Parts: sequence; C-alpha cells; structure tokens
Amino acid sequence: MKSGNTDSISKKTSIAIALAMAGSLSVAGVASAQQFETLEESKPPLVLESVGSFYVGGDLIFSDALGTDSRTGHTMVNQMYVQYMVPQGRQKVPVVLVHGGGLSGKNYDTQPDGRMGWFEYFVREGYPTYIPDQAARGRSTHDVSLFNQVRAGLLPPDELPLMNRTSNEFAWTAFRFGPQPGIPFPDTQFPIEALDEFAKQQTTTLNALLPSPDPNWQAMAELAAKLDGAVLAGFSQSGRFPLEAALIDPAGIRGAVLLEPAGGCNANIYTDDEIATLATVPIQVVFGDHLAGTTWQAAFDNCNIFIERVNSAGGNAEMLYPPAMGIFGNSHMLMNDLNSDQIADLIIDWISENVERRGRGVGRNR
Repeated sequence: MKSGNTDSISKKTSIAIALAMAGSLSVAGVASAQQFETLEESKPPLVLESVGSFYVGGDLIFSDALGTDSRTGHTMVNQMYVQYMVPQGRQKVPVVLVHGGGLSGKNYDTQPDGRMGWFEYFVREGYPTYIPDQAARGRSTHDVSLFNQVRAGLLPPDELPLMNRTSNEFAWTAFRFGPQPGIPFPDTQFPIEALDEFAKQQTTTLNALLPSPDPNWQAMAELAAKLDGAVLAGFSQSGRFPLEAALIDPAGIRGAVLLEPAGGCNANIYTDDEIATLATVPIQVVFGDHLAGTTWQAAFDNCNIFIERVNSAGGNAEMLYPPAMGIFGNSHMLMNDLNSDQIADLIIDWISENVERRGRGVGRNR
C-alpha cells in the first residue's frame, strides 16, 4: 500500500497478502472462531415455529451405471433440496434465497468470519426463509451415470463434464475484493481475513450434467406455488432464475430479487411477450461497488436496460445500487460483506414497500 494509507488498511493488506498468496489457514480460522464466539453470545434466542427440509422437482430415471455390484434401476436426479426456518409469531411473505455458481445454500448461512448470515437474519426479521441447494449441487447430489460409463469405457473421456472450482486468486478480482490478488480495495466491505474460510464453502459446479431447460427454474416455480406465494432471490449464476421461474408460472412469485446476475438480465433477449409477463412481478436488481473496468459493469448496464423495458411495459422494476446512496465498497459477495445487514435491510425495505403493502397477503407455510 502507499505510505499515505492508514495503519489499519496496511495491516489488513498484509494479512490479505499472507492469506491469498501463502494460504495461511490457521490465521483465518482463529480470527473467525474468535468472532463467532463473541457474536453468538450477544444474540437473543431465535424462536421458531418450525425448521426442516424437503425436496422439490426431480426426474425419475433408469440407469445401468449407478455404481458397483451391477447396480441398475431407477433413481432420482435434478431435484432441489430446500432447508427452511419459520419464525414464531406474525410472519411476513416467505423469502427464497438461491446461491450462486460454485456454492451451495451455505452461502446464506453463518458467514465466513462468524457473523450471522442472511438465512438467520431474514428469519429474525419475521420472514419464513427457504434456502435451496441447486440441482447437482450440495445436498441435491448429481447423476453418476455418465462418470461410471466413462470409467467402464462405454464412453470416451471427453464426454466427462468440465468441473469448476473457484480459487482464492480468481475470487479476489472476479468478486471484486480488490484490483489484484493480495491487494484489497481501501474501502472493501469483504472480510479479507476470512478468505480461506470463504474458500471452504466452494463446491464443484456440475451444471453440465443438467438438461435444458435448467430444472432449477421449474423447481423454483414449484416452490413458490407450494408456499402460496414467495419472493424469489437469485445470486450471480442463479441471478436470473427468479425471472425464468416467473416465465414458467408467475402466479406464486410475489417478487423477484436479482443479486448481481451473471451476464446481466437478458435485456435484449426476452421477447415483448415475456417482458409483459415479467412486468406482473415486482423486481429489484442489486449490484455492489467497483464495477468499472470489470465484466460486471456490462451486466449492470444490461440490467438497467432490462429495468427500462419492464417499466415501459407497466411493470415495477428498480435498481438498488448502494454507491448511489453513499454506501461504498460492496463486493460481489453482498451477503458476506461487513455491511451485509445494511444491504439486507435495503432489500427488506423494498419487499415491505413493493410486495407486502401492495400484495395479496402473505403465503402459507409448509
């Protein structure tokens, strides 16, 4: 860092360089454990009406390549696991928070540095909250047939799907923690000292195993209907999922929140008829800071065009861009940033104003 920066920023940068370049897991682990213990002691009891999990969607298939001992028969694939907590007392509209690429529902649970995640935060604010694992991810597993067929020599190796994991170095710039690995933005909101804890959340992305159209879209539409209405929130790779679910069945979708949708909002791809359907759903798009010079700037611009199209069709769509409100330093990982509660509150304010006050009453719980 330059000599004009404060000691605290210099210290943070030194820790960041050590973590990103040397992989100092022990430092990150100690820091997050200390913060976790402190925060846990300060929270009041979380009182729930119910907690649990279930699956939506899924396809029953026949396979002769399920594993050893000539395992042949029918099995389920393309299902979506959903974990939920329902607060006790008066409840608001259900909220569904879907993770992004290379992640699972853990994305919204306890944060890498031990702070409360959006899963618990939304519940404490009175929202029944549902956290899926996308099909072929996390607890939604994947179809093993292709791998076993290649192993048996029935298919060539190049039939295997590409498996992606996110490195700390890639995340640093792609998720806008800083301009280059080891160097954070001076105002970054991401907890740099917890980078290695964040890396533990990364999962293998196996989207190539999924059929087209993506079964997650249908599962989200089914989940919204199952809840008799819900706000669907997608993030990054799943950022447009709420829109695709609404095009399948908008009836159960009370609102759509698009958290930094990767590639933008399909502003120039949706037909006029599709835009007319999406105009029946209140839509909020959320982007963080430091977009200039990144692919996220194009995504941001595309979403603003999308917003204009929806509103021109009589819809209710708007952009939440914290820098325009004097809030700076947010990364791509909005739900993990140090001011994640503040960002959540802005989303909750939008839900309260645009969904609950204008809606048809809250949905039922499972």
